[in-house]
Amino acid sequence: MNRMRKTVKPNEKHLELGFNNKSWVLRALIVTALDIFFVYIAFFCALLLRFDFSFSSIPEIYFNGYIMLMPIWCVIVVVVFYIARLYHSIWSFVSINEALRVILSYLAIGPLFVVSSLVVGLRMPISFYLAGTFGCVVFHIFNRFSYRLFRLLSGRGRLPLGNGRANDNRVMIIGAGDAGAMLVKDLLNSNKTTMVPVCFIDENKNKHGRSLYNVPIVGGSADLITKAAEYNVDTIIFAIPTASAADRKNYLNLAKETGCKLRTIPGIFQLVNGEVSISQVRDVELTDLLGREPITIDNESVFNMIKGKTILVTGGGGSIGSELCRQIAKHEPKQLIIFDIYENNAYEIQQDLLRKYKNKGLNLVTLIGSVRNTHRITSVMQEYKPDIVFHAAAHKHVPLMEVSPNEAIKNNVMGTYKTAKAAALAGVKKFVLISTDKAVNPTNIMGATKRICEMIIQMMDRETPNTSFVAVRFGNVLGSNGSVIPLFKKQIAEGGPVTVTDKEITRFFMTIPEAVSLVLQASYYAKGGEIFVLDMGEPVKIDDMARNLIKLSGLTPDVDIKIEYTGLRPGEKLYEEKLMAEEGMKTTENKLIFIGKPIEMDDEQFKIKLAKLDDDSKEDDENIRKYVMDIVPTYKPSQS
Repeated sequence: MNRMRKTVKPNEKHLELGFNNKSWVLRALIVTALDIFFVYIAFFCALLLRFDFSFSSIPEIYFNGYIMLMPIWCVIVVVVFYIARLYHSIWSFVSINEALRVILSYLAIGPLFVVSSLVVGLRMPISFYLAGTFGCVVFHIFNRFSYRLFRLLSGRGRLPLGNGRANDNRVMIIGAGDAGAMLVKDLLNSNKTTMVPVCFIDENKNKHGRSLYNVPIVGGSADLITKAAEYNVDTIIFAIPTASAADRKNYLNLAKETGCKLRTIPGIFQLVNGEVSISQVRDVELTDLLGREPITIDNESVFNMIKGKTILVTGGGGSIGSELCRQIAKHEPKQLIIFDIYENNAYEIQQDLLRKYKNKGLNLVTLIGSVRNTHRITSVMQEYKPDIVFHAAAHKHVPLMEVSPNEAIKNNVMGTYKTAKAAALAGVKKFVLISTDKAVNPTNIMGATKRICEMIIQMMDRETPNTSFVAVRFGNVLGSNGSVIPLFKKQIAEGGPVTVTDKEITRFFMTIPEAVSLVLQASYYAKGGEIFVLDMGEPVKIDDMARNLIKLSGLTPDVDIKIEYTGLRPGEKLYEEKLMAEEGMKTTENKLIFIGKPIEMDDEQFKIKLAKLDDDSKEDDENIRKYVMDIVPTYKPSQS
């Protein structure tokens, strides 16, 4: 989790430290007064102890010495404590750290007591120094924990296992490590949450039967479901930031069967400051259940590639295009050009980027236009002379393209061809096409058009050595426009039913940030002609995904929300073929990114077929699929 640094102006420093806060000053003065009081009490008790608790037996010289030394020693204590920042702590959150600082402070205070008494010519009994100093340490530690103790005894504090209040939200925490301990401590100290920790689950058997902040550690993952019922748990929080994606998935798959609300803390890469608090806890999302490590990229190399460059993103208002624009804007481009035919999408991403980066010098241009318009896309390329083009403009909805195949040809195929030629003519250095796993042995017109786009890219790369043309191919993107997740969420919100095409249908999934990371990394690796593909792990059943979303909503599939199976739609496959099935894959520095085998073809014949396909698409020819099959032999139209 990146934490923004706050610049504190010289005249704001006292405000930042809280010195002008009357409440803070009052509490600090109370603690100081009590510290002084306890110095007097501790050494008076030490003097009484030395003379068998008989006040009349104390020699006058020692009592006078006590009266003379106490003001000096109180000043010493207050000054050292102030230097050690023992008056800056918040009483509600005092911890063992403050106790340790008191003890360490007395390593300096003790010798100062002795030296100061010798300077003023007083020699007190040795037991007076030792017992009084020990008493001060105990009293001063008690002074700092007294407020928390008072809050607990008065019922204002938080006790583990709940206190029987009707609104208590009983919490099970998975992970009794450092993160879990910090989370429990924050929960117990907070007055702003009804969450009360009642038990821990941890795989370390040595911890079972023990407790952490008086919260019992009741078992491992095998006990999770039974203990959730036994302790009447309402919420389960996953608090193992170092856990692998597979382990996280296994725990959360168990937890969702309890019917409890599931929450989690960020992963270790987000918790760079090593702190965990209630504010960092978030709801469990479907991505937590994918069981795959997130894609990481070489940020430094990508940053250097983008910085100072003019970059054009076609389809810049779409799911992938807009995320590309956000990530590019972070990396200080010379100019970012958003090109999209849908004005509402373009306006939304434009305003978002202006809010975030206008004051940081972002040079942003937003243009409306279609990649199907040769003159428009050519003039844009010529005017702005981009260094890198990310081509994300496309029709992507499989069933819609099945009934309007000519539009898929016009936009996907010819739009890509026109944009690529305009880029080459303008001297663009890198051109990156956004493709799809549906281009592998396609059964629908959308996938077939994307395969033709890949062929265009490789042909253009052979013909234009000064421009590197590459394609990036990935699977379904979670949360993108038109994906199943927003549809399922809407259906759940409406009370169901949730519609799944087939119980056995599977898809490969990735998140929008992962997809964009792949695109950016591929553009860095690009030498020309490559088709980059991602190993996205195992495919996910859409039925499982629908059921998980229902459970994450706190509902029961087939009970609270019905699931209906509607049958495969036109052009849909039951199983998408794994991207790694292509022969001739090459590895890259990123072990999850591979390079597909180049397409062997006759470029001149391909151009002739493209021209014919362009003409046929304008006439709404019913034989358009036959022409596509002639170009893409692996295209086998679905019989749906």
